[in-house]
Amino acid sequence: MNAEPPIRASDTERDEIAKRIQAATAEGRLTLQEADERLTGVFASKYQHELATFVADLPSEELARPAARGAAARDRAGADAGVEHRANIAVAIHAAIVVVISVFLVSTWARGDSSFFWPAFPMFWLFMSLLGNMRGRRSRRTGGPNRR
Repeated sequence: MNAEPPIRASDTERDEIAKRIQAATAEGRLTLQEADERLTGVFASKYQHELATFVADLPSEELARPAARGAAARDRAGADAGVEHRANIAVAIHAAIVVVISVFLVSTWARGDSSFFWPAFPMFWLFMSLLGNMRGRRSRRTGGPNRR
């Protein structure tokens, strides 16, 4: 009988096992010393079957602390809401600046002798910058093409 040769482990597979060990440590399932020993072994392992031994006594990711994952998701949602709120404030400030500058431009034109409404050009670019700011923030928030 020919036994199949062992399959080499990839860096991605090692990283996944390392994340499970780190999560187990954060949950109090492993001590720091145990986690350090296991992580050293994970990154020194060459084959896939060696990786399984480091997490054999740990629950699978699906079973590990669903309540903690829910709390983490709520924390992320709260942080995202805070970021979104700050973004909305930034857009509101930008809009206020555009309005103030536009009022200044129109009042300057009204006091002058020009019959040509020249403030239309700078006001156009001010409003375009505001639209770009709003669109860019929405794209970054939704993961659109402007994401950096």
